[in-house]
Amino acid sequence: MRVLFLGDIVGKVGRNCVEAVLPMLVENHEPDFVLVNGENSAAGLGITPKIADDLFSLGVDGITLGNHAFHKREIEAYVESEPRIIRPANFPPGLSGRGWMTLTKQDRSIGVANICGRTFMAEYENPFLSVDRFIEEADNTPVRIVDFHAEATSEKTAFAYYVEGRVSAVLGTHTHVQTADERILGEHTAFISDVGMCGPSDSVIGMDREIVLKRFLTLMPVRFEVATGPGVISGVIIDVKADTGAATSIERILMRDIR
Repeated sequence: MRVLFLGDIVGKVGRNCVEAVLPMLVENHEPDFVLVNGENSAAGLGITPKIADDLFSLGVDGITLGNHAFHKREIEAYVESEPRIIRPANFPPGLSGRGWMTLTKQDRSIGVANICGRTFMAEYENPFLSVDRFIEEADNTPVRIVDFHAEATSEKTAFAYYVEGRVSAVLGTHTHVQTADERILGEHTAFISDVGMCGPSDSVIGMDREIVLKRFLTLMPVRFEVATGPGVISGVIIDVKADTGAATSIERILMRDIR
């Protein structure tokens, strides 16, 4: 089984990049499932129902989110009713939506979880305990993918070792910079600290560089805006044994200067 996962989609530039490149990626790699992180797809913060529907219409099978999941208030009802989109499982109890999902196409199924880290982030529920519940619930689905939306490489690496042999892949998101540490842990679990982003190339993690520089230079509060110009596509292709859930390969995708 093959899974294509694209990193954080940032704003209109990111959405346009996915629209332009996804058909080619699907043709070249022939994935069984296409997953994307969409938590920055609406002007850099959050996602809207229309954007989610547009991504599904492009052939995306599942959308994961992150700490900005509910930045657009209109998404609350949508994540409650749409089973193909998930917000972090370790958000406070009582919120709309779900933290993991099972996707089925033809005769194949995968379990997908979305979990936030805590280091340099908010005081979410313990992510290690949250993933245990996902694994227990997905016991009958050997192929399990975890989008670990976290800031610190150390936390991401520790998390991956914690679930080694129990999930097919731990894919880091949130920092928007693709790392070069992809590998298979224990002959079972594919891991990369951060998949990277789909968004403006000439930017600071997707945001207009001049505005970001003003914040650093003056410490004055400024409203970040998504940068314009050509874009980048970042992602990974993972091959997994459908019967055991063991990953056999993970390959980075990085495409620049997409217009």
